[in-house]
Amino acid sequence: MFKTTRKNTHHHAAHCVKEACNCLCHQAKSVRTESGECSAGTELLESSDDSEPACCNNSLKLKSDLEENEKNSHELLIIIFSALLLAVLSFLDFPPHFKFPLFILTYLLIGHSVLLKAIEKLLKADIFNEFFLMSIATAGAFALGEYAEAIAVMLFYQVGEYFQDRAVGKSKKSIVSLMDLRPEVATVKRQGKLVNVSPEEVAVGEIIQVKAGEKVPLDGKILSGQSSVNTAALTGESLPREVKKGDEVLSGFLNINGLLEVEVAKTFGQSSVSKILNLVENAQENKAPTEQFISKFARYYTPIVVVAALIIALLPPLFFQQDWSVWLKRAFTFLIISCPCALVVSIPLGFFAGIGAASKKGILVKGGNHLEALTKVKRVLFDKTGTLTQGNFKVTQVFPEKGVSKEELLQLAAIGELNSTHPLGLALKENQNLEEAVITATEEISGHGTRTFYNGDEILVGNAKLMQRYAVAFQESDATGSLLYVAKNGQYQGLILVADLLKEDAQEAIVELNKLHVSQTMLTGDSQKVAAEVAEKLNISDYHANLLPEDKVSILENLLQKEEGLTAFVGDGINDAPVIARADVGFAMGGLGSDAAIETADIVLMTDKPSSIAQSIRIAKKTKRLVVQNIVLALGVKAVFLLLAVFGIATMWEAVIADVGVTILAILNVLRLLK
Repeated sequence: MFKTTRKNTHHHAAHCVKEACNCLCHQAKSVRTESGECSAGTELLESSDDSEPACCNNSLKLKSDLEENEKNSHELLIIIFSALLLAVLSFLDFPPHFKFPLFILTYLLIGHSVLLKAIEKLLKADIFNEFFLMSIATAGAFALGEYAEAIAVMLFYQVGEYFQDRAVGKSKKSIVSLMDLRPEVATVKRQGKLVNVSPEEVAVGEIIQVKAGEKVPLDGKILSGQSSVNTAALTGESLPREVKKGDEVLSGFLNINGLLEVEVAKTFGQSSVSKILNLVENAQENKAPTEQFISKFARYYTPIVVVAALIIALLPPLFFQQDWSVWLKRAFTFLIISCPCALVVSIPLGFFAGIGAASKKGILVKGGNHLEALTKVKRVLFDKTGTLTQGNFKVTQVFPEKGVSKEELLQLAAIGELNSTHPLGLALKENQNLEEAVITATEEISGHGTRTFYNGDEILVGNAKLMQRYAVAFQESDATGSLLYVAKNGQYQGLILVADLLKEDAQEAIVELNKLHVSQTMLTGDSQKVAAEVAEKLNISDYHANLLPEDKVSILENLLQKEEGLTAFVGDGINDAPVIARADVGFAMGGLGSDAAIETADIVLMTDKPSSIAQSIRIAKKTKRLVVQNIVLALGVKAVFLLLAVFGIATMWEAVIADVGVTILAILNVLRLLK
């Protein structure tokens, strides 16, 4: 919609303003004219060829929200009006020829949506569904002269549907609150001018400006300025984060009090906001086993109860000379009670609410199947760096070889890691002037380090395995910490010791997992000494060090064969992606984590907090518990009332309570997840 070319930009913008919103009039004190053009002192936001203005997406979202609110209000008005009509017809005495048409009118008013859906599904050869059951049962009640009961069935069914819609809306809002971070506009520096464009139009490497009070539209690195940013939309963290020159910021962060200039690192399609939106939008496509079971159950259950109703209606009158009207009424009552609404509605809603509750805590679950799998996790495997530790390394000691100064060794290591995004490489590049460094080739060797060519020299930076791989003569150190050996043209240059700190909640994460009876294993490519030190601090008894990515997969494979229950893996780097993919449940750190890890993971922790793992397991277990409660409640109550209907004890009114009442109770039970 609203496609345009650049020469029609202003016409396009005015059209969007007139038809959808005022947001294209970027203004402080101005007003829009009746023609839809911006008045003096305003500036139209430009839109590039064949694209939608940034605000149109937002205005359509607002329009969608308004339409949903109008729909809910419309449904509520119909329910109230129908209830009043039913009360008037039931308690006031009208002539029969006048009363019957009013009953028909009220029935069609409150039940038209059910009847239309039943006809629509019937045309598609889908007979056995709740709409069919409701339509047949209420039509039968009308045929038997039970007009008020037939209308009451439809009325209370619509009340249940109204509560369901509100419940779904509430669940969605808990996710939308996380998703309400899509930036509308990016202010880009182009040819010395600031131009407002859609974030989709900004290329990698361009410079954007983010003012106080604006959302960061794209992922990037701060070139100038400092500020506090609110990351709650992405991470769930309420405390602001201080950022300065050189720090990375993610799309969706809210700039609180400073002016920032940011160099764009990713296109909008690859940005954090875009990925989160995709994760949440696709989450419900992956159904949990319980949801799949209910879908299959409903397919077999419905025809069975229809056949049972036919037997109830026909058998006693045909073979035992019973009254037709009595047994037809019992059969119709049986059909109403048998509607599987509570199951079909509350179970998917339960998992949706669970995903919403997790998202409020900064935990993005990619589907109900992964949420249910969490309830069976018995062991968690942790990567160390960036997962249990901050991944914020600092150079603590430098040991150059004879003839090499500390400054030369640090500069050489920084050049070797120039293109690396690994936390160790970032620590080496800190406070080094690398603006004029131009490398000709670089290779990142997974689990070893980097091999870089600079000014004709081969530079190796990595662990002892890298030195051994390229036959570099060196003396292996037994110092505690992350050890980076440096070689130039096959000659050993020295050792740099880099230290990492534990995350603040790492110990809490282990304690909470122990409370849930979930065991832990730490896997790391670091030395045995470093691994032992970290494991001791965290009270992790099982750990493995000096691992390559394939070694982590092998250890996981062995555990999967031996362990009872499911095994989860938590990581953040590119080298963790294979293990994350192979684990029963894969976690990725959403802030520090690499794109590969986030794409592969089943669950993304936007807070980067390992303690969120125990929190996610608790949410999953509570979700499953409430879903099971709803299944037991629905089936138990229906079984009792179906028997009562067969023996004529339950009337149409009790049928309504059994069907709609149980549905409402199940929905209210599910909503406890969002509290």
